[in-house]
Amino acid sequence: MVATPALPPIAILGAGSMGGAILSGLVASGSAAGGVTVTNRSAEKARALADLPGVTSIALAENPAGNVEAVAGAGIVLVGVKPAMVPDLLREIVPALRPGTIVVSLAAGVTIDTFAGILGADVPVIRSMPNTPAVVGKAVTGLAAGDAASADDLALVRALFETCGAVVEVPEDRIDALSTISGSGPAYVFLLIEELTRAAVGKGFDEAQARLMAEQTFIGAAALLDGSGEDPAELRRRVTSPKGTTERAIAVLQEADLADVFARATDAALARARELAAGA
Repeated sequence: MVATPALPPIAILGAGSMGGAILSGLVASGSAAGGVTVTNRSAEKARALADLPGVTSIALAENPAGNVEAVAGAGIVLVGVKPAMVPDLLREIVPALRPGTIVVSLAAGVTIDTFAGILGADVPVIRSMPNTPAVVGKAVTGLAAGDAASADDLALVRALFETCGAVVEVPEDRIDALSTISGSGPAYVFLLIEELTRAAVGKGFDEAQARLMAEQTFIGAAALLDGSGEDPAELRRRVTSPKGTTERAIAVLQEADLADVFARATDAALARARELAAGA
């Protein structure tokens, strides 16, 4: 069994939706023994994180030098600000980075070359694409390492994200495509649950009953898939009795050409990721 690398002090710059999700996973796992320093622009957001164990929370509105202070003692720095804010943030923190500090991007569409162009070609940079189930330790995170990142650097960052779920290592040119599946994927699932709930309400169930049926069906199906180790197509066949009610419903769904719908949806997401990378 391979030993999990010990995590060094971590800084999360911009602990918003995604940065906050990673923080939640880290805290819940108890793996961040070196401590975590997080920054947010507002005092209100900073206060909301201040009582988490092992977390130092800085409000930039009260301490404008907070980002620099956060990275000065960190071995891993997660950049979680909005993509348009990344270049200015990198220019702000580069003088304070210690040699060997690993910089991890959480910013959609911002390339490793953008980081290296500001931080320097010798700074280890790893681009990540996690998803929000990190909050409950069930994320899927894609990782792509820059040229300056060693195998040990990648292993350390992988260990960080494994506190929040599963990790997939890919070349950088696959990160945007990965984001259309696992990055955006939770939204697709939530949309399906919304629509199944709406269908239940249309059949006479009240909102609470409809939500219970739809949500627990998805949760239970996912748990069955996880626990059984079976292919989803095989599990679907087991539920679909010949000439039964489920078979009739599946036929309607297949008539809708879901393969094409999901292909077009993920293609649209990929096109937007490329627009973001181009600054659009």
